[in-house]
Amino acid sequence: MADIWPNAAFTQLKDVTEAQFAPLRPWTDQFQAGLGDRIIENLQRLSGDFGGFPIDRLQHSLQTATRAMRDGHDEEYVVCALVHDIGDHLASYNHAHLAGVVVEPFVSEANHWMVKNHAPFQGYHYVHFNGGDRFAMEQFRGHPHFEQTFDFVDKYDQAAFDGAYDTLPLEAFAPMVRQVFAKPRSDFRQRAAY
Repeated sequence: MADIWPNAAFTQLKDVTEAQFAPLRPWTDQFQAGLGDRIIENLQRLSGDFGGFPIDRLQHSLQTATRAMRDGHDEEYVVCALVHDIGDHLASYNHAHLAGVVVEPFVSEANHWMVKNHAPFQGYHYVHFNGGDRFAMEQFRGHPHFEQTFDFVDKYDQAAFDGAYDTLPLEAFAPMVRQVFAKPRSDFRQRAAY
């Protein structure tokens, strides 16, 4: 498939006709079908970035997912555990929100909320050392997904800095990532734009 459709003669989207746009769909579909692989590539970029921690960001993500999987969580939850910090490089002040945007079309509301809001729950353990509010998660108390997010951070995220833990490699999770990111939920697909 060529990179540019030869009849894409428009220079502004406001001028595109349906006849010009329709043939672009196969390119868009092909690009979207590669999302799982791009997620894996972005996870690999976390390798070697320790940020002062005992293991790098990739190992932390893998260890979080490994712990969740070994505790019996389903594939969607495990993938959320794997990608929860994928936004660290681009959104260092709001990485959880970026990760939440990435997973939103593909996962349940509860898992999306957990990924999007995990940072203040994790921050309980350390933000006060930097002058932050360690009780920031309390703003969410009473929310239907508070307990799930609290448990995620308590059991998996905050516990995933152990260099001696038998962490599974990224290849073990690759099929799950491709499966979860293969197709957005039908309710999301209807509102999504190309």
